[in-house]
Amino acid sequence: MPPADFLLSPHTGWTRAHWERMADHLLASVVPYATDGFAQFRLPGPASRSGPVSDGLEGFARTFLLAAFRIAGAGGAVPPALLERYAAGLVAGTDPAHPYAWPPLADMSQPLVEAASVALALHETRPWLYDRLSPAQQERVVAWLAGFVGRRTPANNWLLFQVVVEQFLAEVGGPHDPAEIAGGLERIEEWYVGDGWYSDGKGKNFDYYSGWAMHLYPVLWARMAGDTARQRLYAERLRRFLEQYQHFFAADGGPVHQGRSLIYRFATVAPLWLGALAGASPLPPGRTRRIASGVLRHFAERGAPDGRGLLTCGWYDDFPPGKQDYSGPASPYWASKAFLGLLLPPEHPVWTDAEEAAPVDLADQVVAMPAPGWLLHATREDGVVRVVNHGSDRDRVQDPHGSPDPHYLRLAYTSHTGPDIGEEAIDGQLAVVSPQGAVSRRRRIEPLTVGERLAASAYEDGPVRVVTASVVDGAAEVRVHQVTAPAGHRIRDGGHALADREPPAIESGDTWALARRADGLAAVVRGLHGYTGAGVATAQGVNAFGRHSATPYLTCDTHPGGTAVYVSLVLLTGAGQEPPMPEVRVDGAEVTVTLSGGEPVKISLGDVAAPPR
Repeated sequence: MPPADFLLSPHTGWTRAHWERMADHLLASVVPYATDGFAQFRLPGPASRSGPVSDGLEGFARTFLLAAFRIAGAGGAVPPALLERYAAGLVAGTDPAHPYAWPPLADMSQPLVEAASVALALHETRPWLYDRLSPAQQERVVAWLAGFVGRRTPANNWLLFQVVVEQFLAEVGGPHDPAEIAGGLERIEEWYVGDGWYSDGKGKNFDYYSGWAMHLYPVLWARMAGDTARQRLYAERLRRFLEQYQHFFAADGGPVHQGRSLIYRFATVAPLWLGALAGASPLPPGRTRRIASGVLRHFAERGAPDGRGLLTCGWYDDFPPGKQDYSGPASPYWASKAFLGLLLPPEHPVWTDAEEAAPVDLADQVVAMPAPGWLLHATREDGVVRVVNHGSDRDRVQDPHGSPDPHYLRLAYTSHTGPDIGEEAIDGQLAVVSPQGAVSRRRRIEPLTVGERLAASAYEDGPVRVVTASVVDGAAEVRVHQVTAPAGHRIRDGGHALADREPPAIESGDTWALARRADGLAAVVRGLHGYTGAGVATAQGVNAFGRHSATPYLTCDTHPGGTAVYVSLVLLTGAGQEPPMPEVRVDGAEVTVTLSGGEPVKISLGDVAAPPR
């Protein structure tokens, strides 16, 4: 890497030169895995459900997107070998007679996803690649992309792949259907829920896809098409989104670990660059670079890319339990979207202005997000960001008979912890356990409210109904659970799963428990009302943040039957000491939590807690 420049970048030391060097490193590192003619890049690792040929196309398409940002951002002034590799791959991949030809675009197939990266990359590099192909070669590229016309896709972000592919076809005079472009853009209007947030399809599918897909493709499409009316619409939505989204990144650059496809890692910064590219960012240019460079540096310093220069299927290290079945060895290269900022010229303020502090650098933050049902709280002292979840459950696309998705259904997610994965996981869950051992499942979340410091939701599972209200106070979350269940059930409330390469230290008492990493980060739970026991659950190989994980939890061995209230303090802190204990008063269904500053928060659970008639 180039030397750090702490004059221009006082927070991270990173500049455009670091971004270019990382892009070059990632692109060079995949070359040994190219097939003859560079049509595919077959990276090491287990194949996805789509098979090695589709995975090889994915390796080409996703690294081509990275190459495109690097090429276009340099005005074509890159080593000729980079241009030659991707020109050769385009020619070979679209030649049906080539032994490593790309698979055709079929309904609902993974190559549809990759076609969008190919189309965007071709658009951005057109003067240096597509326009220099022979007419016959151009015809083959167009013919392969034109296989998207009329194809069926899932009703989610995939519709936007068709939009950008057919827009590129339109600009080069290829076959396309304007109705399909318009239809895809109209369909996403159904999933826009306000404040800049999209659900990824029907339901409450809130995660990073809102930024790196639902915002990214419409804005880039409008840039391709020159549609000024939609440009204004998408720009305003993006602006509102970024006002909240800028808070999702810790002081050390770690993004909040929530949602699927987390193997894309630093793709989380794509919407930040997109805001600058579209002239739609509410952030000062120096803040955009401070957050984005912080994220890229965060992963680079923690093993991504690895010693081979490859991005593996994990968060820091390779972590197979955390990937989806559609993920193959090259899937992590959707992280290429992070390099969108290279399209901004070197003289743009995002590259020339001095870095400016991120919100978490300046003060504690509390951000209410009613659209996705989230309440974010971050603390300046330790730089940790936490999101309390009372809205996102991905309910419409989950298997109703399968296990609850740990990346959507937990009560809280943070920048420094990830959920344990598996049937035995207890973190971030209020579970009601029957005498026979059946555990209630929070699957479809019923959002109730999101306010300045309070968020609430409910769930039902058979005879069990749980209403949960979260009050945030600095690093702490006070959870108020109103549980309606038969007598004899057991109550268990899990805190954050703290993971590391070495086992965290653990302690517990009658109604408190904690786990602490060697770096001082601690996860703590304390019973404030209704609990009678506590402990720490340990596990290995189930957490993306490290092999060893420890989760403090609270218990009540016997629920009295009917409705009862349980109150806990859930804490994740790197400050070295716990904050003052809040005062809690429970009077039936009325609960008052007095925060550390003396401010009382009154919660009335009676009306919403009653089971439906």
